[in-house]
This record gives sequence, C-alpha cells and structure tokens, in this order.
Amino acid sequence: MVDYHAANQPYQYGPSSGGNGGGGGVGDYMAQEDDWDRDLLLDPAWEKQQRKTFTAWCNSHLRKAGTQIENIDEDFRDGLKLMLLLEVISGERLPKPERGKMRVHKINNVNKALDFIASKGVKLVSIGAEEIVDGNAKMTLGMIWTIILRFAIQDISVEETSAKEGLLLWCQRKTAPYKNVNVQNFHISWKDGLAFNALIHRHRPELIEYDKLRKDDPVTNLNNAFEVAEKYLDIPKMLDAEDIVGTLRPDEKAIMTYVSCFYHAFSGAQKAETAANRICKVLAVNQENEHLMEDYEKLASDLLVWIRRTIPWLEDRVPQKTIQEMQQKLEDFRDYRRVHKPPKVQEKCQLEINFNTLQTKLRLSNRPAFMPSEGKMVSDINNSWQHLEQAEKGFEEWLLNVIRRLERLDHLAEKFGQKASIHEAWTDGKEAMLKQKDYETATLSDIKALIRKHEAFESDLAAHQDRVEQIAAIAQELNELDYYDSPSVNTRCQKICDQWDALGSLTHSRREALEKTEKQLETIDQLHLEYAKRAAPFNNWMESAMEDLQDMFIVHTIEEIEGLIAAHDQFKSTLPDADKEREAILAIHGEAQRIAESNHIKLLGSNPYTTVTPQIINSKWEKVQQLVPKRDDALLEEQSKQQSNERLRRQFASQANIVGPWIQTKMEEIGRISIEMNGTLEDQLNHLKQYEQSIVDYKPNLDLLEQQHQLIQEALIFDNKHTNYTMEHIRVGWEQLLTTIARTINEVENQILTRDAKGISQEQMQEFRASFNHFDKDHGGALGPEEFKACLISLGYDVENDRQGDAEFNRIMSVVDPNNSGIVTFQAFIDFMSRETTDTDTADQVIASFKVLAGDKNFITAEELRRELPPDQAEYCIARMAPYQGPDAAPGALDYKSFSTALYGESDL
Repeated sequence: MVDYHAANQPYQYGPSSGGNGGGGGVGDYMAQEDDWDRDLLLDPAWEKQQRKTFTAWCNSHLRKAGTQIENIDEDFRDGLKLMLLLEVISGERLPKPERGKMRVHKINNVNKALDFIASKGVKLVSIGAEEIVDGNAKMTLGMIWTIILRFAIQDISVEETSAKEGLLLWCQRKTAPYKNVNVQNFHISWKDGLAFNALIHRHRPELIEYDKLRKDDPVTNLNNAFEVAEKYLDIPKMLDAEDIVGTLRPDEKAIMTYVSCFYHAFSGAQKAETAANRICKVLAVNQENEHLMEDYEKLASDLLVWIRRTIPWLEDRVPQKTIQEMQQKLEDFRDYRRVHKPPKVQEKCQLEINFNTLQTKLRLSNRPAFMPSEGKMVSDINNSWQHLEQAEKGFEEWLLNVIRRLERLDHLAEKFGQKASIHEAWTDGKEAMLKQKDYETATLSDIKALIRKHEAFESDLAAHQDRVEQIAAIAQELNELDYYDSPSVNTRCQKICDQWDALGSLTHSRREALEKTEKQLETIDQLHLEYAKRAAPFNNWMESAMEDLQDMFIVHTIEEIEGLIAAHDQFKSTLPDADKEREAILAIHGEAQRIAESNHIKLLGSNPYTTVTPQIINSKWEKVQQLVPKRDDALLEEQSKQQSNERLRRQFASQANIVGPWIQTKMEEIGRISIEMNGTLEDQLNHLKQYEQSIVDYKPNLDLLEQQHQLIQEALIFDNKHTNYTMEHIRVGWEQLLTTIARTINEVENQILTRDAKGISQEQMQEFRASFNHFDKDHGGALGPEEFKACLISLGYDVENDRQGDAEFNRIMSVVDPNNSGIVTFQAFIDFMSRETTDTDTADQVIASFKVLAGDKNFITAEELRRELPPDQAEYCIARMAPYQGPDAAPGALDYKSFSTALYGESDL
C-alpha cells in the first residue's frame, strides 16, 4: 500500500501514474508537475499559502459534516477527520475507523484513508501513514494536494485537455474580454487580483464593479474578490492578499485549489453555456437552411414567371401582314436567343445546384428533406423548361415559314401588278375603238381596211388571252395564300376580266357589222395585211420577251439560279431566228413601199391594218437587245449571291462539324471522369474545375459559330446540306455540357460537405468510393440490390443470405432506397455510411440543451431565451415556439420540445 523508497531516492508526494480518467488523469498531470524534492525545503511563503488554502478547502467540505480543522498537520494525525473528509467529498462510505488512541490505531485509520484514495485510481508514491501520524507537514500537505487534484481538479476538462490545462483554458476563455487580464499560469497571472474579479464579474456582473478596479492596487483587488466570493458564492477565503502580493511567485497549488472552487461554483453556468452553444449551433444551421429555402423559392418563382411569360409569346402564331414586320419578329427572337435566354439557362443550372446543396445540408444536419412549394420542384422547372424549348423550336420554324410565304406573296403581288399594268396599257382606248361607227360613212376601200384591221385586232386580242389568264391565275394564288391586300387585287383582276369580256363582246359585234358590208368592200393590200399579221405576233413576242427579261425572280440555292441561267441561255439562242423574222417582216414593209414607188402610188397614212410600225418593231427589238445583258448581269449577281451563301453554308458546316463532335466527346469524358476519379476529393474538385475551365475556354469557338449562324440567318439561308448539326443542336449540347460539369462539381462539393460535417476521413471516403465503383460494373452511378449487398459485405457488414442477414439488409435498403426504386445511388450510399460511422446532433440532445437553459422546467420563457442566446437566435426561437400548454405552464411559457421536434422531424424523436 505504501511505497517506501531507499534513503537516497527522491522523495515525492502525489501519484506518479495511473488514474481511471481519460485525457490525462491525475497521474498524468502529476507526472508533469514540478513537485518538491524530498531533500529540499518548501519555500516558507509557499508553505504558508498552502497551509491556509488547503485548510480552508478542507473546512469548506468538513463543515458539511458539522466539524472543521485548525492545524492541518495536527488534526489529520489520528485519521478520523481525514476519513470523514474523504466521505464528504466522494459521497461514499469508508470502512469503520478504529477509536483507540494508540499509534497503531491512528496508523490503521490513515491507511484506510490512503487505501480509499488508491482505489480511486491514484497511485500514491512516497506517502506513508507513519509520516501523517507523526505530523510531517510536508507529507500532509502533499497528501491533501493529491486529494484536491483527484476530487476537485481531475474532472475539469476543456476540449479534451489535461486537468490543469483545462482549468487554465477555462480561465483564459472567461477572462478574455477583460482589459489588463492575461491569464498564462497559476501564479504571477493572479497577483494583481484582476483575474479573480474578472471571473466573478463574467458570471455575476452585479457583484463586481470591474471598471472601477485599478491594476496598481492589487491588495484592494484581491480582498474585493475574496470577500465577494466568501459572502455571495460560498467560497471560503483561502488566500491572504498581502501574502500573494508580497511573494515573488505565488504558490501554484494554492492558486489552483482556490480557482477550482470558482470553477465548481460556476459549473451550473458552464452547463447552461454548453447547452446554449449547442442550441445556437442547431439554430444557425436551421436559419441558414431557411435562407437557402427562401432563395430557392424566389429563384424558382422568378424563373417560372419568366418561362410562363415567355411561352405565350413563343406560342403566338398570328402572322404579321408584311415581310418587314415578320423580319422584326425574327430579329426579336434572335435577341431572345442571344441575350435573354442564356442568363436563364445559368439560373436554371444554379437552381438545381442550390437544391442539391440544400438537400445535402439538411441530410447532414438530420433535418427533413426540403419540399418546395407546389409547382416549384426541380422537376416542375424542367417540365416548364421543356415546354419552353418546344415552343421555341416551333416558333422559329413558324417564323421562317411565314417569311418564306410573305416573300412569295410579295413576289406574286409585284408580278401581278406588272402584268396588270401591261395589260391595262394595252386595253386603254380599245373599247372606244370597237364602238366606232366609222364603217357607216367609209368607202369600200376603207371598209375593207377596217375589216382587215379588225382581224388584226382579233389576232392581237387572242394573243393577249394568255396574259389575262396569267393575271387571273396569280390573283387566285394570292387569294389561296391569304395575301393581306387580296381585296384590291381581286377588284383589279375583276375589272380586267370584265373589261376583257366587254372587249370580246364588242369585237364580236364589230365583226358582224363589218362582215355585213364585207361584200361591198374590196380586198385591201395583201402585202399590208401580211405585214400586219406577222408584225402583231412578233410584236407580242417582243413584249413577252421584254416582260420575261424584266421579270423578278427569287431563289434559295445555287441550283435554282443555275436553272434560270440555263433558261436564259436557251432564250438567247433563239435571238438569231427572231432577228431573221424581224428582217423578214421589215422586208414585207419595204416591198410594199417599193411597189408603191415603182407604180407611182401615193400611200395615204400608215398601214391601215396595224399600228405596229417598222419603227416600233425596231425600237422594241433594240429594247430587247438592251435587256438581255441587263438580265445577264442580274442573273450573274444572283449567282454570286448564291455562291456566297454556299460559302457561308460550308463555313458554318466546317465549324459545326468540329464543335458538335467536341461537345459530344466532352460529355463522354465527363461521364468517364465522374466514375474514374482518383485522389482526394479536393484533388478531384480541382481537376474538375480545371476541366470546367477548359470547357469555358472553348466558348470563343461557339461564339464564332454563333456569328457564322447570324450571317446565315441574315442571308435568309434556310437549309444546309453540308452538316447534320444545327445551331439549335449545338446550343442544347453546350448547355447540357455546362450543366453536366457543374452538376459533377456540385456532387464532389457535396461529398466534401458530407465528409467534413460527418467527420469522415479522406481514407474512409476513398474506401467508400472504391468499393462502390468496384461493384458498379456498368458505370451507371448506381447499384442494384445484389451489387449493393456485395458492396456491404466487402465493407464488413453481416448481410449474408440467412434470416438475420436478410433482415439487416432489408433494414439498410429501407434507408438507402426509401422509394423502393430498386437502385442505390452513390449519394445515398455515402449518406448511409456517414450515419453509420459518425455522430450528429439529435432532437433529444437539443431538447436536453433547452431543458438546461430552462432550469429543468418543461417550458422556457422569452426572458430566459434572451438571456442565454445571442439576440438574433433568441428572437428566432421566440417567433417560432408555440405557447406551452402543460399543467405546470407559467405566464409566457414557450414549448421548446415541439420546436425541437419541428427542427428534426417527428421520426427522430
């Protein structure tokens, strides 16, 4: 029991090793202490301080049993009060003491006390009952210090430090806000008395006027603290102010003993502070999660409002009347694609990331999963987005179709106007001519001339029949295509048709009148008649040729313009024959002139059978000759334009055929990276962010493609046979690429959040990922039940195919796959392993913490919350706690249990 050392060995009191506590027990602490050497004497000042302090400490406990000591090295010699002291401070019964007065009785009693101390895990070294019985002051003080260490200091631990370090850390934290206080040890840091006053003021500010204390008046400071502690805190005065001030280095053990009394006196406040810290931590998590929920709701609402506002615009299929108005709608659509939509794509991606991060944080803090307001789930956003993109695709296709239709309508309307104008110019005055009664007073030769002239007119009229039919056909087509100005077209067309019918009727009537007198007429000059008959169709041919040469055209491909050029070349090949016909017609006219001149016949006026003179024929032929090269130039210009369009197509296709496969390759690489990631999560995150940056750096290639696409649209190019990639495909692929890499990065960030919040080591996380990937044979990012069971077995879980193993596996599956989907995702697997390997705050812990703040009541008041918690968190609780309805309710009582239940969800209680 008692360890006697040889005379030449150092003689120490106090335990040297052992102890039944963690974090450095009494033995560990004493091994670090600079204890007295047996061959050295105590410093007289220190011995005086220890006698006074240890005596007061013992009496603070002995008075609970109705006794005390006067002389510490005398009053413990018989062992009776020593055994009584141990019973009071331990709350246990010691063996019955011996009441005899002999030395052996005293030694036996002291040994019973020393045996009890040793039973508490303290190995006594060099302290024997004989020295205590003999009144050895040094050994007695050493024994009392051992008792103080074991029963007053050993259990003090702050942040898993040793007892002495824990007590010192507690003092430093409590006095940190006070000026002129810097606690670094248990001797000179306490000489000016400010540290003692600061400890009291920190816990009981109404007892100390700290601001009035002066650092240069240590005696007053010390006495003030000692008197207040004795009067109001029931801590006996264990030190003398004068002794502390007068000593160069106050005794460390005496200071520690006295300070430990303050620690125990304020332990209730410490317990409340711990509870308050726990509640603050939980509330901070909840407040942050609520902010994230509010941010999600606002972002989701804003995005849905924009989508719902945009879709009706995209679904508006009411066409404008003119091509200019439709081109403005197309330009508005391009602005939407370039300017308005890209930020919303980013918002949608960010919304999904925020939602995943929030759910991860809720899981990590044992909170119920976040359920957005009705209609604001990520799936709702995605459905609305798909609706938007469907409307967008249909809108663009509709715009282009309407523009094509309006182009054709404008072309047809202009063609109608051109043909109508030519026809109207030809018919001008024809009705008046047909209504003339000139044949009534004409001579026979004049009548014959009139008949021939009328025949020529009928020939001309028949030649114009084709134009009238073309005008009617164009008007009909404009009506069928719903041309906006169809009423005016129809009116004009109807007028032409009515006039044409009138001309036909008048022509028939005039012919009848002329034929009635035809028998009285002579045959007019056949040569003039032949000229008129050949000149009229030739003149009509030239007019048609001029009309065709001036006809507008619209093409969209190089093949179409080449077809027009070929047709024009074919026309030009007929010009030599036409020129021969012209020369033959002019020769007929020349022959008539020659005969008249040779027979001295004086011809009065022009050819009576036609108004088409040789001058008109030559003038129109010259006009045809001038229009041919102009038509050449127009066709070549259009050919150049179509060649330019073809270059734009090839230029776009060349870039698109690079960008498209690049995006597809990057998508495949991301899928491979997300499965084959090695190294720490931070390494993976850095690698993914570098990979993301490489994708962002590729954006100029996409911008170049957008510029080329813009040129194609401005040129009204509607197809491209050189590539299967449209700008829409490229845009969608790019958005998917950005979203996929952002989601992959977010998954790793969530794994880091899980690891850090749950205290999972990097090695554990790598082991979890390696096990999961090993059994994820198809690299799909999820495990089937059998694959998951094999994964669990590889990690040491007993889920073999027996009754107990099946039950355990079913339990685990209900956790990782609550919806019975038949697959286990990597995130669900990590969450499960996190819960299996780490501890987290629970609703029961939060309720217990509130109960501490409430003074063990079943309810808490607003005043208590404001006193114990920071202002913002106190008001947060007050605003959300329901009134307490229990039978012991007091005015203003709040129900903290239901509040804690709401934080974690009913299932955790």
